[in-house]
Parts: sequence; structure tokens; C-alpha cells
Amino acid sequence: MNRDTSTFVDTSSPLISSDRVEGTKVFDGSGTSIGTIKRLMIEKVNGQVVYAVSAFGGFLGMGDKEYPIPWDQLMYDTRLGGYRTGLTEAQLREAPTASQGDDWTSRDRERELHDYYGAAYYWEDEE
Repeated sequence: MNRDTSTFVDTSSPLISSDRVEGTKVFDGSGTSIGTIKRLMIEKVNGQVVYAVSAFGGFLGMGDKEYPIPWDQLMYDTRLGGYRTGLTEAQLREAPTASQGDDWTSRDRERELHDYYGAAYYWEDEE
């Protein structure tokens, strides 16, 4: 993703609470709203946010599918007031989905997800 930092500079505190992130819109590269962040997945030992589970599709919040997106695939855009991604809606429709009860202890499941997005494995520094 091309990170033009001029649109991503945050003039407020560099910290944000998770409840402020939940419900924030996600935009594609052209600035079209394609979904919202439902929750964050945090690596419990080092505290790093590794996924934003986002909801896309559906109508009025019904029928949404949830997709874990590697955190490094999102960048906050102050002009849009939401997170921008270089991913397209079509790419997200084909992406691995998530549900609240998913078992995220499987590295194979995480590899599948990271490979789909072409994202670096966040755990490589840990092993």
C-alpha cells in the first residue's frame, strides 16, 4: 500500500482506546467506505495489535461477514476519519473469514491469512 503520510498525520495523542477503534469505518484506496472495524485481535504477550476484524457486506449491519485484516494493512486517514486500505472490496470478499469463536492459536490458520494478504508474519521475531 502506498503510504502518503501527508493524509495520515495525526495531530492528537498517538494513543487511542480500543472502543474508539471499534465501529470506525474502513475505506478502500479510492476513499469509498467498504466496512467497519468490529474488534481488534491483540497478541497477548507483547501487546501488539495484529488484526482488525472488520465487517463487510450485508445491509444495515445484517448479513455482514467478518474478516481479520492484518493491522499493517490499515492506515488511519485523518481526512476520512477512518482506516484506509489498499485492498479492494473484491479482494476482501475472497479473503478468509472469521467468527467470534475462531481458534486463533493455529499458526497454519494465521499463515493462510497472512499469505492471502501478502503480509509479513508478525510472529517471526518471536520464534
